[in-house]
Amino acid sequence: MLNFNGKLIPVSTFSISNNNRAFKYGDAIFETILVLQNKVVFWEDHYFRLMASMRMLRMEIPLEFTLEYLQEEILKTVNATNSLNTRVRLSIYRKDGGYYAPTTNQVDFLIEVSENLYQTKEAYTIDLYKDFYNYSGLLSTVKTTNRMLNTMASIYMNENELDNCILMNEQKSIVEATNANVFIIKDCVIKTPKLEDGCIKGIARKKVIEILKKHPDYIIEETSISPFEMQKADEVFLTNTIMGVQPVTSYKKKKYTTIIGKKIAASYNLLKVTSN
Repeated sequence: MLNFNGKLIPVSTFSISNNNRAFKYGDAIFETILVLQNKVVFWEDHYFRLMASMRMLRMEIPLEFTLEYLQEEILKTVNATNSLNTRVRLSIYRKDGGYYAPTTNQVDFLIEVSENLYQTKEAYTIDLYKDFYNYSGLLSTVKTTNRMLNTMASIYMNENELDNCILMNEQKSIVEATNANVFIIKDCVIKTPKLEDGCIKGIARKKVIEILKKHPDYIIEETSISPFEMQKADEVFLTNTIMGVQPVTSYKKKKYTTIIGKKIAASYNLLKVTSN
């Protein structure tokens, strides 16, 4: 079942018009959300990021789009699948009409549910993707449906039997992985790319930063990171709301330890199941 504008419908009956703006122009945003035991994990963070993204893209926010309303619609859709561990995609796109300039800023929403099958991997290999860049700036921090760079990097990843690829911006600074934020560890300093460099404003990224700021043994820095620093790092780990914290074991010929990454993963997993 899908949820289209608050109505549950079978997947087989859903269709879009040839004037759909998400299809034609990528004029849409989305949230990927984890639901465990009928609980929308970190829902407030997702909701406020969603509202900020809609405002940035000049989308009209319907009056009924309250935190409670959208949470109820998510759970209504999840309950129709009878699954206890699900990933939800909430997409919002401008209504049909116009060319680049839309005829309206009103929106439709679509909620899709699938089973969450991700399990943390013991061996996890990454490399740089160098063919195209993710350009720096705040627009790149928004989860729009224009994911061509991520698609091309994922094809490269599959062709080279990798688990993920690292994207760079036009200044050749590390930005993020194809589907996750990046953290590197050297001694007691943990770095992650700053938002101004173009990384997604990830929910798991935010939560890990909050965990690290409370930990007396680590210093967390949001800063520009060069690929050279990846070679010198002791550990690297990736984060997103579905995978949680995924330690990386190798980058090119570099081998990483995973001791700190696994400790952070344990703290994150505890927060995930205990937070409201």
